[in-house]
Amino acid sequence: MTLNFGGRLIATDKPIVMGILNLTNDSFYEGSRVSDPASLVTQAKKMIEEGASILDVGAMSSRPGARITDEQDEIRKIVEAVGILIKQIPDAVISVDTLRSSVAKAGLDVGAAMVNDISAGEYDPHMMPTVAAYNVPYVMMHMKGLPENMQSDPQYKDVVLEIMSYFSRRIDTALQHGIRDVVLDPGFGFGKTISHNFEILKSFEAFRIWDKPLLAGISRKSMIWKTLGTDAGQTLNGTTALHMTALAKGASILRVHDVREAVECIKLFEFLK
Repeated sequence: MTLNFGGRLIATDKPIVMGILNLTNDSFYEGSRVSDPASLVTQAKKMIEEGASILDVGAMSSRPGARITDEQDEIRKIVEAVGILIKQIPDAVISVDTLRSSVAKAGLDVGAAMVNDISAGEYDPHMMPTVAAYNVPYVMMHMKGLPENMQSDPQYKDVVLEIMSYFSRRIDTALQHGIRDVVLDPGFGFGKTISHNFEILKSFEAFRIWDKPLLAGISRKSMIWKTLGTDAGQTLNGTTALHMTALAKGASILRVHDVREAVECIKLFEFLK
């Protein structure tokens, strides 16, 4: 499986790492926040040096309880950040983490080469046509509700089957719009209980049925720190443990806060294979 980032091809037959760069102070993990251009560039360079293939830049918090941010503010932050990164690190592959087509377009216009949409195009009906027009890879995530209400008692008869049904519909819609490169993210922590999250991980290989790259967004999430009785800052070890499980079950992309450790995990996994 190969993803086309504006003419730059990246194979995912060997798992790759996506580093998280948050432009908001409301994100759940303090270590992923970048508050100024200097820290943005420093963190981005560090991630690339440690082995990140993609930098995922977001200006809207999607933690449980967070409200959708102001559109113009999100656009301003994304345009500024992507512009700085492209100027300082011309070879960087940058993903825009947003559920708005206007923000995606603004980021793509200044050099981004991927869109990561937590709503899989359901929040903004113009998202998929925009992605198709730019011919970039598109990460489609499953989420029940929106960040502000997604953790208000989420219910499923069978969480894995429901996500599979959802992906079947959204992939079909993406293909109808002409999107070539689709990445699937089952959405750990987005409208799921801790039990739901572990059920998804246990059956992660089921999502390989479409032969699309699978993204695992487990890094430092509450499924780890609540289970261990700690906090997000103390979950690197737990994150690595679950990353190995995700890799064994077919993850192609690890979306992470800690790049070096994720890259080491992949190296060990590949050697084990």
